[in-house]
Amino acid sequence: MYKKPVIVFEGIEGSGKSHHILNASKFLKKNKIDFIRLREPGGNRNSEQIRKLILNKKSNFNKNTDLLLYLAARSENIQLLKKYYKKKIILIDRFTDSTIAYQHYGFGVNLKLINFINNFLLSDFKVDYTFLNTVNKKNMIKRLNLRKSLNRYDKFDNIFYEKVQKGFLKLARKNKKKYTIINSNLDINFNRDKVIQIIKRLVWIQLNPLTKKNFLV
Repeated sequence: MYKKPVIVFEGIEGSGKSHHILNASKFLKKNKIDFIRLREPGGNRNSEQIRKLILNKKSNFNKNTDLLLYLAARSENIQLLKKYYKKKIILIDRFTDSTIAYQHYGFGVNLKLINFINNFLLSDFKVDYTFLNTVNKKNMIKRLNLRKSLNRYDKFDNIFYEKVQKGFLKLARKNKKKYTIINSNLDINFNRDKVIQIIKRLVWIQLNPLTKKNFLV
């Protein structure tokens, strides 16, 4: 049986992850392949309300409250994710790696606590592939300055973002076969083509149903 993959797009602010998940969505639509797409925090009405609370520039939560709010937003998406798990391709803009990179490597929240709650929420739900988008300080600042409005997480200092990005890279290097690191300082069209080529491989059996390869379980 063909298992539809869960594909996640990760990275710090200004790294291009949302751009690439949009292009991946367009590719799947063009090829008439069923999928769902959601973002974290967010994804449904309750999660979007939590998102507004977390990212509000006037919010000033401590690190543990931040963690619990992110996980509460994830909890609201669990039924949707499990409903389509293995049945439809799932694209996610930020997921568990972001929680670890930001809350643990960025803010110093206990990693065992994060993993315990994530495991409790997700059970057997597993990510199949992750695109980690990286960006240097100069380009991150340039891209953030182009945004019409900034949220609370767009306004931390550069040291914080460096710690978070290093945290992402540590996670990627632990399981290289399931990650592709996208250097977002390179040409955007080059990176777009690279992402789409990997997406094609991940969904190959849907594009070529008679070919038995990739994600056969």
